[in-house]
Amino acid sequence: MACVLASEVATVLAVMRRNVRWAGVRYGGDDGGAADDEYLDHPLIAGLKSLRRRAASWGGRWPAGDPLLYLRPFLDVVRSDETGAPITGAALSSLHKILSLDLVAPGPGVAGAMGAVVDAVTGCRFEVTDPASEEAVLARVLQVLLACVRGRAAPALANRHVCAIVSTCFRVVQQAGTKGELLQRVSRQTMQEVIRCIFGRLADFDATAIVSDQISKNQDLDAGDLDNGKSDYVCLDSSGDEVGAGLDVVQDKAMMEPLGVPCMVEILQFLCSLLNIAEDMDLSQRMNPIDFDEDVPLFALGLINSAIELSASSIHRHSKLLAFVQDELFRNLMLFGLSLSPLILSTVCSTVFTLFYHLRQELKLQVEAFFSCVILRLAQGRYGASYQQQEVALEALVDFCRQKEFMAEMYANMDCDLQCSNVFEDLANLLSKSAFPVNSPLSALNVLALDGLVAVIQAIADRTGHAHQHHEQTVPEISEYFPFWQLKCGSSNDPDQWVRFVHQQKSIKRKLMVGVEHFNRDKRKGFEYLQGVHLLPEKLDPCSVALFFRYTPGLDKNLLGDYLGNHDEFSILVLHEFAKTFDFEEMNLDAALRLFLETFRLPGESQKIQRILEAFSERYYEQSPHMFVNRDAALVLSYSVIMLNTDQHNVRVKKKMTEEDFIRNNRRINGGTDLPREFLSELFHSICRNEIKTIPEQGAGCSEMSYSRWVDLMWKSKRTSSYIACDSYPFLDNDMFPIMAGPSVAAISVVFDNVEHEEVLTGCIDGFLSVAKLAAFYHLDDVLNDLVVALCKFTTLLNNSYADDPVIAFGVDAKARMATEAVFTIATTYGDHIRSGWRNIADCILRLHKIGLLPGRLTGDTGDDHESSSDSLPSKLGSYTVAPHILPINTPKKTYGLMGRFSQLLYMDAEEPRSQPTEEELAAQRNALETVRKCQIGTIFTESKFLQADSLSNLAGALIQAAGRPQRISSSLDDEGTSVFCLELLITVTLNNRDRIVLLWQGVFEHITHIVQSTVMPCNLVEKAVFGLLHICQRLLPYKENLVDDLLKSLQLILKLDARVADAYCENITLEVTRLVKANATHIKSQMGWRTIISLLCVTARHPDASDAGFEALVFIMSEGAHLSPANFIVSVEASRQFAESRLGSAERSVHALNLMADSVNCLTRWSREVKEAGGEADRILEGIAEMWLRLVQALRKMCTDQREEVRNHALLCLQRCLVVDGISVSSSAWLMSFDIIFQLLDELLEIAQTYSPKDFRNMELSLLHAVKLLCKVFLQSLKDLSVQSSFGKLWLEVLDMVEKFMKVKLRGRRTEKLHEAIPELLKNILLVMKANGILSKSAGGANTLWEATWLQVNKITPSLQSEVFPDNESDSVTKGEQSSPAQEGQTAERPATVQPAAA
Repeated sequence: MACVLASEVATVLAVMRRNVRWAGVRYGGDDGGAADDEYLDHPLIAGLKSLRRRAASWGGRWPAGDPLLYLRPFLDVVRSDETGAPITGAALSSLHKILSLDLVAPGPGVAGAMGAVVDAVTGCRFEVTDPASEEAVLARVLQVLLACVRGRAAPALANRHVCAIVSTCFRVVQQAGTKGELLQRVSRQTMQEVIRCIFGRLADFDATAIVSDQISKNQDLDAGDLDNGKSDYVCLDSSGDEVGAGLDVVQDKAMMEPLGVPCMVEILQFLCSLLNIAEDMDLSQRMNPIDFDEDVPLFALGLINSAIELSASSIHRHSKLLAFVQDELFRNLMLFGLSLSPLILSTVCSTVFTLFYHLRQELKLQVEAFFSCVILRLAQGRYGASYQQQEVALEALVDFCRQKEFMAEMYANMDCDLQCSNVFEDLANLLSKSAFPVNSPLSALNVLALDGLVAVIQAIADRTGHAHQHHEQTVPEISEYFPFWQLKCGSSNDPDQWVRFVHQQKSIKRKLMVGVEHFNRDKRKGFEYLQGVHLLPEKLDPCSVALFFRYTPGLDKNLLGDYLGNHDEFSILVLHEFAKTFDFEEMNLDAALRLFLETFRLPGESQKIQRILEAFSERYYEQSPHMFVNRDAALVLSYSVIMLNTDQHNVRVKKKMTEEDFIRNNRRINGGTDLPREFLSELFHSICRNEIKTIPEQGAGCSEMSYSRWVDLMWKSKRTSSYIACDSYPFLDNDMFPIMAGPSVAAISVVFDNVEHEEVLTGCIDGFLSVAKLAAFYHLDDVLNDLVVALCKFTTLLNNSYADDPVIAFGVDAKARMATEAVFTIATTYGDHIRSGWRNIADCILRLHKIGLLPGRLTGDTGDDHESSSDSLPSKLGSYTVAPHILPINTPKKTYGLMGRFSQLLYMDAEEPRSQPTEEELAAQRNALETVRKCQIGTIFTESKFLQADSLSNLAGALIQAAGRPQRISSSLDDEGTSVFCLELLITVTLNNRDRIVLLWQGVFEHITHIVQSTVMPCNLVEKAVFGLLHICQRLLPYKENLVDDLLKSLQLILKLDARVADAYCENITLEVTRLVKANATHIKSQMGWRTIISLLCVTARHPDASDAGFEALVFIMSEGAHLSPANFIVSVEASRQFAESRLGSAERSVHALNLMADSVNCLTRWSREVKEAGGEADRILEGIAEMWLRLVQALRKMCTDQREEVRNHALLCLQRCLVVDGISVSSSAWLMSFDIIFQLLDELLEIAQTYSPKDFRNMELSLLHAVKLLCKVFLQSLKDLSVQSSFGKLWLEVLDMVEKFMKVKLRGRRTEKLHEAIPELLKNILLVMKANGILSKSAGGANTLWEATWLQVNKITPSLQSEVFPDNESDSVTKGEQSSPAQEGQTAERPATVQPAAA
């Protein structure tokens, strides 16, 4: 370090010796005598030499003493006015080097040394030899000053020295204006660095440091030159101000202390004074006012911005600095925020943004004022703002919006504060409106507003991830009036408290706004409403009404002024309470009057003006008693000010009042004395320069921030509720998003529609998806549906215009593809909340299907089965079946219809061969296909089981509506393809929602019904409808017991098919029904359900292709009674009869059908046994079983006249088997009915045998034999039950009569041998049984008639039977009570039966 000093000393000496003034000059001694060595050199040179000698003696040990030991020689050179610019510059360079190398380190004496450096440099003097050397010295001065605040010893600087450094730097900046451009740039840059170094140390300061209570007034700056360094340095402290001695002591003490907050306050005060320097300076005619107005304030704002950037995070710890920022600094920023210069506006916005980021909790009302009076005023462009101002204001707003919690905090602190404007709503509306291009193409402003809008929406959407931390809080209704204007939040850090608080405040604010609307129409109704919602007490008091007038925005100021000026006692009390809400302390009379009259319109009546000014004067006098001796003086002067204001600013007044006139008019008004002339003069000029507006702006618009309004704002800021800092939880988003949802969708849609830039389009899509996410999250279904509708329009899929190649057109249109992806992303992600939007989505899907971009099988397998039965069925009609209408890419469209094909044939030769697609076209096709693949459209339907009920219903309804009503004569196959596609999707949705089929079934069934009823020819649509219906029933029957009947009833629709359609699909329908029966027979319980199933099977009995499958299903039902039940017994028997009757199958199948019928009687016996064992209401059930038995008998009886011999004979045997079965409780009446059936059958058989040709009915003799055996056996079976009936005799005679007919029948002209042999034996057997049972007896009292009639008939048949049955050796008398035992009866009855086959 000693070497550094020696080197610097040598350098300065070398420069000095270059000047003849310092070369070889001696000082001291007599003229003729010799002089001492110490007087040989000039003191400046001697000091430098001495320092060199001391430095050599230090060696490697640096002295620990006062730094002035090695700084003073250089400082002396700098201070000397004998040195020229080169020498001063060399000394300054040495000082800069010493300071830069930190040779002046913290320690003893460093404060004095640094102070000496600053004093010497700021007061440096030198001779100017040329302009270049002068600029060099000034540059060196700046370097040294910068080194002072940058080095390790900077904390030792006193506050006054720091202020001196800043002042000197600014003076150099001023002087540089007349110098070279390099010095101008260097000086400004250096001052920036000085400010940064000073304010960058704020974080290191103790918050308890002494700060002056006195902030000095603006320094009167001198823009003159330094005059060769002769000018004194500029000091920032206000030593010339007249202040109290005590304050002077405090201020001097504070400024003498080491670097701290006081100097920073002084520096900011100085920089703020620079903002208004143009107002205090006379501009020369050659100077451009705009350039000057922009240069100095812009430079000062840049310095302020630098200072705030480095210190903002620590300002809140220093009360005086914070107070200055809150008041004077922010007020100046507000004023310059309306500057015409975009640069100034941009710098102001940057500074405010920094302050907001770090100090928003301390600047609540200031931030509100900035947005209301600057950003909203400029960005709206309604107050003469230029395009550049609008752009800068919007850019600043977007920067704020990119802070994720910004809008939430604006809503919580402004919109939910009773005394603040709705900043959030205003900003959201501004962004939405600014995104709309007005009568012009899309501009950068529109895109910029969109960025802000999307940033806000995405911030809200991001917070939904923390929703589990949030619980809704209900706001209790106000049950009685309380002074809510003074309500404060208990804790702004506890979400449970502040969320409840802001919700309550917002609820009150909404009601207040409604009350304002009522009040502006009718004051009485306004008060009544507010009393009804408990925002005013039931009995009005002046204080509550005054608070309502004072703090409620939006009141009609004309009405308010009239009310306050009324003469009634209550209005006067309200007026005085209203005046008490103002704080006029330390406020000039004109400022107080401006503030007071801004809140209402001063009425025109003099008496009302008198009352209003009296209330004002009383309040002003209470708070400023030092100016006036009494209240009357304030009142007279207030009147005088109003008159002066009217005189000066009313165009009708030609002769204006002068200052002297004004002073003369106000003589002796202060208790007989005059007010100070300076006070009145200042008041006069203030009114002349700035009018007091007695007609203030209505509402809470974007008015300018006047001084009086600012004073009122500062007063309110001390009383307002604390600022609420929101975190990442969506406490208020449920209230915020609905406000901006609709305008946001509209704004983003407009931008998306008018822009082609990919980055902007991506931003729009992000905005759309965020809106969708929020709409779904907060259940705003209308917003989501509007969004879907808007996006569907952008897909271009709904356009009616048809491009030559729609696939390529879609693939080329990036915007359409992005919109399509967004639509289906929303549909698959947030489908729960889509309602009417499904209609548009369905139309888009149909369009993609028509142009061939959807895969052939969109939805894959559905439900639980792995095979779709409707797809696996082969079609019988190739000509009628239309494949799904998917046109391959680049394939020309087919022409359908006779005329279309004829025209195509005519012009076939004229068509040119289609060219191969280009690379661009192939790329477009790939893009289109890739887009559709990303959309995953199939998942909408396969995952529909997760949709909410309303959404699912709307989806199904959309598909039905998109399919349209089928016409009996379809216009084109395109329409059919669309209907088929929609039907497939509808069936997919239905099958995937089996647990909620109730929601869908009615609509789906009605749609299928319309298809079936309107179709007269086989086609793909009706095929899909029929088999889809069957498929639905197959899938749902096992799971929906409560819907089994409805599902099966729906199958009746198949029975209503047009004959041609039914014939075409009968086989496949039967296969499906068979599959359904086999899988779900156990689930079919009702009679109606079975009737439907059996009816479908019956239809197939006469269909050549379907009968086998139908019979297979019937066998499955009836075989061994596996699935027979009382519900399906009768219809199953009837179906079996129809299959037995059918000639389409073989005779063996008919016999099988008869066996099924005969075997079914076993079920009846089983059911009878079970009923008897169970007990209970057995009779009624047994009657039902008997009825079923009778229906079985009737069915078999019909088959007994079949033309086919084997079928006819087997039917007779089966009928006999059913009639003689045991275990069924058959009543006598039923037996009688069965005999009627048998008699009819035998009559028909006799008629057939005698009438028809043997070729038609072969071997009728055997059939007659079976028939007569049937009669006899049935008679024996029922004999016991019938014998006790009164009609038995008649029945017995009818039997004998029928036997006689059979005995006498002739076939081909001759009697039948078999019948002649069998009938006597059969008859004998009957007679023996009747004899054994005592039914037929000669001595049986009342039976003589029966006896005689019997033998009369028997003798006609076989005369010898009487002797065989009643031989002569047998007693003619039979005991009446004689009866054989059941065993004997059985043996007797069976004996002839065992012989009968031999006889036959």
